[in-house]
Amino acid sequence: MLDDESKEVKRPNSKYSLSNPDNDYSDNKSSYENLNFHYSRERRLESAPESVKKLYRQSEEKKSKISLLGPLVADRPRRILFFIIILMCVAIIGLAVFGFFDTVHELDGNRINVTAAIFEDMTIVVLRKTARNQNAFTGAVDLAVTIPVQTEGEDFPIFSHRIFFHPENEETFRFAVPFNASEMYLLLQNYKSELRIRFSPE
Repeated sequence: MLDDESKEVKRPNSKYSLSNPDNDYSDNKSSYENLNFHYSRERRLESAPESVKKLYRQSEEKKSKISLLGPLVADRPRRILFFIIILMCVAIIGLAVFGFFDTVHELDGNRINVTAAIFEDMTIVVLRKTARNQNAFTGAVDLAVTIPVQTEGEDFPIFSHRIFFHPENEETFRFAVPFNASEMYLLLQNYKSELRIRFSPE
């Protein structure tokens, strides 16, 4: 019985070196150290097809160039959209330069700007005059305020008033019109010319 217990117990897989804890790896250590585990992209690309090399070169060129315009014109739809945006910007700037968006009008060398606000049942009109040069008109100016006629023969209110342009470069005139509407007309007239302005009270 003791002889059996004194016998060395061996594992079934003891003959495999990977599972033997007593195995000495000193002999294999040098061979492991000589192995080079690395990845070389350049060497891998040497044997790659030409199409892969071309894609790689294009990606490298894109990374090296920082361009704000490139993504906007990368393909046909983006180029068309970018062209439309540029065209619209140019059109808006052109219309603004030629005064299509300008609310300032002119009467004999005086620039006229009209704003209005509704207060209860009245409309407060503010007229600002700016003389463009020394030859700008000075003197009495008759004005009339009315509303657009919706149907023929309809009665419409008219408010008339007189103001005086002085030699000052800038003047402001305020007057109350005893009616209101979403859209109104202002007629300015002196002894030689007249100006019609269409405005919307706020």
